[in-house]
Amino acid sequence: MPKELKLPAVEVRQSKGRTLYSFAVDGKLVHRFATISRVSRREGQLHGYQRPEALAHIEEIRNYLESPSPMVPNAVILAFDSRVRFKPAETKPPSKEVYSRPGFIIIPMEEQPDEDKPGFIVDGQQRLAAIRDAAIDSFPICVTAFITDDIGQQAEQFMLVNSTKPLSKALLYELLPQTRAQLPSSLSRRRLPAQLMVRLNQDERSPLREMIQTATHPTGIIKDNSILKMLEHSLIDGALYEVRKRGDSEDGLEPMMELLRNYWTAVSQVFKEAWGKPPKKSRLMHGAGIISMGLIMDDASALLMETARPPTVQQYAAALQPLEKLCHWTSGTWDFGNGRTRKWNELQNTPKDIDLLARYLTDQYRSLVKDRPQKLRRVAQR
Repeated sequence: MPKELKLPAVEVRQSKGRTLYSFAVDGKLVHRFATISRVSRREGQLHGYQRPEALAHIEEIRNYLESPSPMVPNAVILAFDSRVRFKPAETKPPSKEVYSRPGFIIIPMEEQPDEDKPGFIVDGQQRLAAIRDAAIDSFPICVTAFITDDIGQQAEQFMLVNSTKPLSKALLYELLPQTRAQLPSSLSRRRLPAQLMVRLNQDERSPLREMIQTATHPTGIIKDNSILKMLEHSLIDGALYEVRKRGDSEDGLEPMMELLRNYWTAVSQVFKEAWGKPPKKSRLMHGAGIISMGLIMDDASALLMETARPPTVQQYAAALQPLEKLCHWTSGTWDFGNGRTRKWNELQNTPKDIDLLARYLTDQYRSLVKDRPQKLRRVAQR
């Protein structure tokens, strides 16, 4: 096997700084220089962005490829790092009116582990797996590729290419913080919440560290969607919105993280018997508990915040103390009034139950602390 693969290609200039390369290659060779970069974290950094292989779909494609005269007209999409280069056939630069030029794409072909290969499969994972496994000698395919060392650009293209396909939400939430490009509004709204969620799950000082269930941390006890909903509520019209609005930095990320760390540390202290247990043993770590306590975070912060500086752990703990005896996270029965009672473990992660618990806690909390803001603010000065 040669150390380099040199293939005829066409370079296409699209927008400023965006260049594509089109070429044909034997599909059997692609796995020699490109990898299916499954999502994972190493030393806190996100690596990869692909979903697991769909074996049934691969089998269907493989059977088709082994039939007489198969044709696969759709191009696969690859992302290359800067070790791959394009060599134009002519040295004369193209004019502004010419958007393409012929040449050669040159790809390193040295034997190396998957994580060190220069190419990543953005789209066409199953087609390439089927070609790899098919009982055929070769199968030329069309490739569209781009070159970048930025994992964020690779993830953006993966998300946009697959926006009409059912991607795992957990995978999308992990990818969002890496992106900077314009995305569909439904994804764009969750970029900042996803960024905060990833930080909460990774930061050594975070009380929620490694407790959130994500694509790269499937053993977490709190559903990522519950954390995202809590963060979204607060960013729209709550404590995180106020901190972001008052802050000096562009996105207010660090002050928001300080607020979240302080508040959830206080929650872990006030409700220490319920903290860190699986949702089946503690409804505090359940979607209903996380979202409801997120609303309490907004109310407590409104009482305590006088400046852009987030309240301290001590202030939050004092603010939460009145709720301690009202909450039944691990045992007992909730009394929601008007004859409505619910055993602690009967609360479900449904809109109806979340609304019931959230309304009860916020109403009780506002009634209990309405005359205490100045006292709470003085706690940090003791």
